[in-house]
Amino acid sequence: MHHHYLLNKPHSTLSQFTHQHTTRKNKKMLGPLHDFVPGTMAVGRLDENSEGLLLLTTDGKLSEQIRSAAVEKEYYVQVFGEISEDAVTQVANGIDIGIAGEKYRTKDCEVRLLTEDPNFCFPPKRIHRPNHGPTSWVSVTLREGKYRQVRKMLAAVGHPVIRLVRVRIGRILLGDLEAGEVREMDALQV
Repeated sequence: MHHHYLLNKPHSTLSQFTHQHTTRKNKKMLGPLHDFVPGTMAVGRLDENSEGLLLLTTDGKLSEQIRSAAVEKEYYVQVFGEISEDAVTQVANGIDIGIAGEKYRTKDCEVRLLTEDPNFCFPPKRIHRPNHGPTSWVSVTLREGKYRQVRKMLAAVGHPVIRLVRVRIGRILLGDLEAGEVREMDALQV
């Protein structure tokens, strides 16, 4: 029988269980957040400075299915500056970014300006003060997931990311999970 979990990954936590792939031994890991059964793996990753929905499972086939291009991943992203419709269109139509030292053209995606700031049930790790300048919130929905892709896409149009929260994977929503909260599921229907 497989085990499945929803997790609201906190800021400053790596999407891994051990320090095997990092030289920084003082970093926070997923293991202390819950008593996960042996063999549990994170499905995809969120970088250390990103927050939000992370799925975990002991089912390797399900993990591959979720990581495939068939499953959408949606992010709410706070960026520096007032983002223009032109910048939104550029990101949505694909943009050149650097991945592992190579130029990469992102695939078309859905990007929309959020008319209201999201009201998450967990506070930001870093507070952006109004005297630091205006910000905008956008929703970015991808079917791919390159390393720090959303951050690189928005920086390429002049809007560096302040906060990035994954709110949806397929049909699964972050909902009201608190930062660090884990919810075990009977099944994951993406």
